[in-house]
Amino acid sequence: MTLENIKLDVDYARSKFPAFKDELSKDWIFCENAGGSYVPENVINRLNKFMTSTKVQPYAEYAMSKIAGEQMDSAIELFANMINAQKNEILIGGSTSINLYVLSNALKSLIKSGDEVIVTNQDHEANISPWRRLEEVGAKIVEWKINSINGELEIETLEKLLNKKTKILALTHCSNIVGSINNLKKITKIAHTFNTIVIGDGVSYAPHGFPDVKELDVDFYTFSLYKTYGPHLGLLYGKESILKNLPNQNHEFLKGQYPYTLNPGGPNHEELASIIGIFEYMLEIYDHHFQNKELNILEKIKNINYLISKHEEFIANPILEFLHENKNVNLIGKNIIKEKNRAPTIAFTVKDMQSEIIAKKLVEKNIATRNDNFYAWRCLKALGINTDDGVIRISLTHYNTIQEAEKIINTLDQIV
Repeated sequence: MTLENIKLDVDYARSKFPAFKDELSKDWIFCENAGGSYVPENVINRLNKFMTSTKVQPYAEYAMSKIAGEQMDSAIELFANMINAQKNEILIGGSTSINLYVLSNALKSLIKSGDEVIVTNQDHEANISPWRRLEEVGAKIVEWKINSINGELEIETLEKLLNKKTKILALTHCSNIVGSINNLKKITKIAHTFNTIVIGDGVSYAPHGFPDVKELDVDFYTFSLYKTYGPHLGLLYGKESILKNLPNQNHEFLKGQYPYTLNPGGPNHEELASIIGIFEYMLEIYDHHFQNKELNILEKIKNINYLISKHEEFIANPILEFLHENKNVNLIGKNIIKEKNRAPTIAFTVKDMQSEIIAKKLVEKNIATRNDNFYAWRCLKALGINTDDGVIRISLTHYNTIQEAEKIINTLDQIV
């Protein structure tokens, strides 16, 4: 059987998530995955086991401490393999916001007065404000603006902004409002002709398929582990060639021990160990669908990514089609997912109706979502949308079903 003929067994995937059996949450359609995903039992079990058996200071020689350190190291190594990085290129911090502020503080040592930093107005604020702060050390902040009609970032516009003074380009791999997948590989290649450091924000991309950071060739890449079925942590990848030359921001005795030098204090131990459960869950998904057990981790992840993207396309396209065809609805972004050109993160407004009212009506029908600007207020402002009332956002992931999509459509049809 070819890869194209294999479909995601969504019932199997859902069986791994206790939330779908829990008394409080089992009767809800969960559509706020872009804000944070449910967690599989693998992660929960790993966290409980660590807290029960190995909640001690790691890296000593006694059994509990030794195991704790081994699990923490294993978590980093497994995730490095999943995204095609080296383990000394992976930093785990409290959140993506924290990781990007820490990175910005380190990279400011490379900025001279008059250097330029490009940010977009499509991004979540986490990947805008840390770079705008470099203005304090003399950087000129240049904004790569979206097309105000369709919300897209256009490469032709970027090419007019890039020059030999451009030191940093920070952009999202996928917008948490527009939903479009930006061509980060192509953008990086263009930016590198000017020796520009490229920082990719994968928070809205990674839940729909882990990236291959070496294929993208980005200098830094970040995403939130609590949106990829894990605890509230953030992952930051950085090229070793850059990391090893950044100033030490940690304890003095750690000088030269990158990436620990970047992150004062280090990661949360028990939550770091629990992300092994994300890997275990992904491996279970692979083993359930595929016969070839000889592939390496990265190749298995790419097969899983394909399964996930095809399923998400199947469940999201009917919703996109419904919203696109309704004259009262302003759908933001592309109206169809094709060859992973957008994520199943669907934002819209409705003519003459407050987004807050629509969100409340959806909640009344046990459809868990909300209205907001989702920390992308610059994007909404550029699109002429009220940043206080915001948009309604229905964000799906691979454990959502076609039956849930149909209920969403039927409910929205009654409302709008």
